[in-house]
Amino acid sequence: MKKTILFFSLLTAATFGFAQVKQTTSAIVSFDATTPKDALPKAENKTVIAQLNTKTGEIGFEAAVKNFSFSNPLIQEHFNEERWMNSGKFPAFTFMGKINDAQKYNFSKNGVYNVTVTGQMTVKDKSTVLTTPATIEVKNGSLVATANFSITLADYGIQVGDGGKIAGQPKITVSAELK
Repeated sequence: MKKTILFFSLLTAATFGFAQVKQTTSAIVSFDATTPKDALPKAENKTVIAQLNTKTGEIGFEAAVKNFSFSNPLIQEHFNEERWMNSGKFPAFTFMGKINDAQKYNFSKNGVYNVTVTGQMTVKDKSTVLTTPATIEVKNGSLVATANFSITLADYGIQVGDGGKIAGQPKITVSAELK
């Protein structure tokens, strides 16, 4: 987590004078591991730090694990336990990446840009390469970035029981209004 904060701080400091870094502390990450057997394993975190450098295409976010809110407190407790996210030892997960061919896009001009983002998703100190389509809408200097993708929990050392109540490949949605 300290590395991520340092990364965002350096990125901001290096580009602050050029107003090309857009950021927020209220991005939203949704986690949906529902299955036909159980509709409850879904959560949302509305306090995610996100940043986009419109010149270089560098993009990233950091989500505090304990800030995911489930409708069922027991599921939330299990989510934070050692077997799952182990939020005591790994308090955050991150994505650090770059918009592919970022130079093709003019993020200072109003419009909707369909982009592809590639980077490292890190959960519980395990990183995998993630490539996903994303949409960036520019409107009067503000950007709204959204992406929908799935991850495989086993890639991050998270084992799903065989009861079929939790999807092994949950859907993740990221949405950020960056200013």
